[in-house]
Amino acid sequence: MKSKYIFSLLITALLIATPQYAGAYIGPGAGISAIGSVLALIGGIFLAILGFLWYPIKRLLAKFKKKKKSDEEVTLS
Repeated sequence: MKSKYIFSLLITALLIATPQYAGAYIGPGAGISAIGSVLALIGGIFLAILGFLWYPIKRLLAKFKKKKKSDEEVTLS
């Protein structure tokens, strides 16, 4: 009796888990929206990485320019 219950439960779970054909139509607007969302996500991640890297690089470049300018003033004096 118990094995019959487990077997019917297993068959029911397998039937629920198998995909069924929906026959639904998804228009081109949904595809364009999905592509736009993915591109916006990729762009946002890229800009976040660029933002985190750009500030230290900008400070480093300013430090080198300041050092170069002070070196030029010393040689001109």
